[in-house]
Amino acid sequence: MSDPVKAFVEERKQRIAENGGNQQLQAAAKAFNDASNSARYSYNFSWMGRPIIQYPQDMIVMQELIWDLKPDLIIETGIAHGGSLIFYASLMELIGKGEVLGIDIDIRAHNRKEIEAHPMFKRITMLEGSAISEEIAAQVRRAAEGKQTVMVLLDSNHTHDHVLRELELYAPLVTPGSYCVVFDTIVEKLPEGYFSESRPWGIGNNPLTAVYEYLKKDDNFVIDASIDNKVLISVAPEGYLKRIK
Repeated sequence: MSDPVKAFVEERKQRIAENGGNQQLQAAAKAFNDASNSARYSYNFSWMGRPIIQYPQDMIVMQELIWDLKPDLIIETGIAHGGSLIFYASLMELIGKGEVLGIDIDIRAHNRKEIEAHPMFKRITMLEGSAISEEIAAQVRRAAEGKQTVMVLLDSNHTHDHVLRELELYAPLVTPGSYCVVFDTIVEKLPEGYFSESRPWGIGNNPLTAVYEYLKKDDNFVIDASIDNKVLISVAPEGYLKRIK
């Protein structure tokens, strides 16, 4: 008798693979991605009382990765309101292990107060300073020493140069089999002239262009296309980088 659990997993795997060639589904996902980014859709949600500026679809993917990998350390650049830190810390609390290290150049006093008062803060450490400064990078490297499984999540300044430097500094800390997730790669895939407000990033200068450049010189990572085909609606298309060696 066949194993129904394995059969379900294989059926899902096949369906996800087929999504990559499903032009109608891909077009619908792009239309939603374009319209929802314009409407600031990612600002609509909270996790355990704190705003989390993420798409729910990416949150589900991150939950899957964290549950499977059970990391000892998650390093995240970009804190904002702290919702992502608390989200990851709450998953680690359920798993029963792990720490979250957040970095931001400006941790605003009101956000720091709320994060530090949260029940999940017991699994969180925050560093204030530029993620691409050597001082901060050295502290992060020390925190990663001896950790069996490390994930890195990049979600701060979205310019090409900044993200590329973050990749150079922090991607090597990712352990084989784990992930470096680069958020807001969607910027490269949005329509020309999309941003109504002035931004230092845009088409040709964004996290995805940094990913492409970084992967030219580091073959330890590959873009996990299966995640793109599964999630479809995401701010991180081609941003889920799996360390394969």
